Amino acid sequence: MKYLEEFQNPDLAGGLLADIRATVTRPWALMEVCGGQTHTIIRHGIDQLLPPEVELIHGPGCPVCVTPLEMIDRALEIAARPEVIFCSFGDMLRVPGSSRDLFRVRGEGGDVRVIYSPLDALRIAEDNPHREVVFFGIGFETTAPPNAMAVYQARKRGIRNFSMLVSHVRVPPAVEAIMNSPQCRVQGFLAAGHVCSVMGTDEYPALAERHRVPIVVTGFEPLDILEGIRRAVRQLERGEHTVDNAYGRAVRPEGNPAARAMLQDVFEVTDRAWRGIGVIPDSGWRLSPRYRDHDAEHRFDVARITTREPAQCRSGEVLQGLLKPHQCEAFGTTCNPRTPLGATMVSSEGACAAYYLYRRLGTPDASREASPVG
Repeated sequence: MKYLEEFQNPDLAGGLLADIRATVTRPWALMEVCGGQTHTIIRHGIDQLLPPEVELIHGPGCPVCVTPLEMIDRALEIAARPEVIFCSFGDMLRVPGSSRDLFRVRGEGGDVRVIYSPLDALRIAEDNPHREVVFFGIGFETTAPPNAMAVYQARKRGIRNFSMLVSHVRVPPAVEAIMNSPQCRVQGFLAAGHVCSVMGTDEYPALAERHRVPIVVTGFEPLDILEGIRRAVRQLERGEHTVDNAYGRAVRPEGNPAARAMLQDVFEVTDRAWRGIGVIPDSGWRLSPRYRDHDAEHRFDVARITTREPAQCRSGEVLQGLLKPHQCEAFGTTCNPRTPLGATMVSSEGACAAYYLYRRLGTPDASREASPVG
């Protein structure tokens, strides 16, 4: 991919790290919101290359991880019905429900299909007019517009056998909830660039001002993240708390007006439960009344299903930044990618998966003197 090597240049990374070391004078704790950023940080050892005064806290930015257990159980019940073709992105199939996952449902005869676009599910519905086709719509503001488009197209084209099980969540209310927690140690945020490329940055200045924390919009390559950290540390050292866009090649203040218009038409804001965290007010979307006929939760009457989180899984603490994955007693033993207790171990953006994949098992940070990213 063009420019990929430039954004992983070890010499430039070394310069940014030197600038951070020269700037920092006291301990600071920053949270990267996005799970994709977490994987970049752990894969390249960025957290271990930083000066010891700068701590990175992993946030709840993995859409698979924050999908609540009760929503997984609702998906499992729908997927097991003989009249249903259940469509999902592949990373949801191994997320454990109360007693099984979507792979198990498929093994037991359920018609569960992995797709790569919500429009694939719409096409399946057209090709199977006598079956009910359900798409599992999860994610943050990044995946919401194409999912909204699928529902919009279904209504426009009169495809009545298509519905969506919606579990979309929004980032700014989660940031608010984190800052309002009495256990919060976060002093600054690295905001997810792809979310802001859709929604813009309008919702963040009030958060930065209210909680007096800098919010720096960053990308996902090593240099993006290091530049975001550098800007956040500079603000903290100066006592500033503003929104700074360090991802200008993709993010505009207004975001993507067409995508935002689609979201406003198809969805409405609602309270949403986050796995391991609980209900966060106004933190999600559901289908608006004019599209309610395509709401699988109502069509299959599964809203009645509620589930308690398993006590042995501490993913909620990981998602809130209260616990590093390797500090969980089950990490790497009773909880591993083959027998996961929670979604943070199986999702491609989960913090536990990143720590397991890159062998971050809680060993001493001897690598702080290692070479820069490369």
